[in-house]
Amino acid sequence: MNKFFRYTAGLQNIGVHIARWGMVIVLLWMGSLIALKNEPYGTVPFVTHNPNADFISVNEAPKYTHANNETNYKPGTIAWLHAHDNGTFSYGIGALMILIGVMIALYPVRPGVSAVGSFLAFIISLVTLLSLITIPQTGATLYGDTEYEFPYLSTAGRYIVEDFIMLGASIATMAQAAEAHLKKQRKISYSM
Repeated sequence: MNKFFRYTAGLQNIGVHIARWGMVIVLLWMGSLIALKNEPYGTVPFVTHNPNADFISVNEAPKYTHANNETNYKPGTIAWLHAHDNGTFSYGIGALMILIGVMIALYPVRPGVSAVGSFLAFIISLVTLLSLITIPQTGATLYGDTEYEFPYLSTAGRYIVEDFIMLGASIATMAQAAEAHLKKQRKISYSM
């Protein structure tokens, strides 16, 4: 058994690298999807019910009930989005996620930029996790109840709770990238 522990003790760096590239894939993929036709409709409840998004001019946010999913086309959702220009904000979120993914991917050549990207991913994850509290639709209705109940999670809630993993991965990758940046800076100062 000690052989197993000795072997696995050396896997920490590999695990952090896998977490980093997993974050890059998720951020690039999800950021790209948000820029597509259907995804902005899914992000509306997250934006309109998030207290950190109060600076966004979204009229009648509390009355928004036009939830859209991948298999349901609801013209009311599209009309509401066009009337309130939520697509533009969603595209901005998508572009930000892509930018952060690219920053994190620069680890091999620019670890300092990668550390900042991981920090931004941490912030995004933290803000998204607040949605568990602020969006009623993250709780599930049980057995015909009409009230949403926490800790039972709906599909949206299960999607959000996964950000706890992103939160931890962003801290690990940020620490590793910051350490690599500092080592690189020391090498540069020694060579001068």
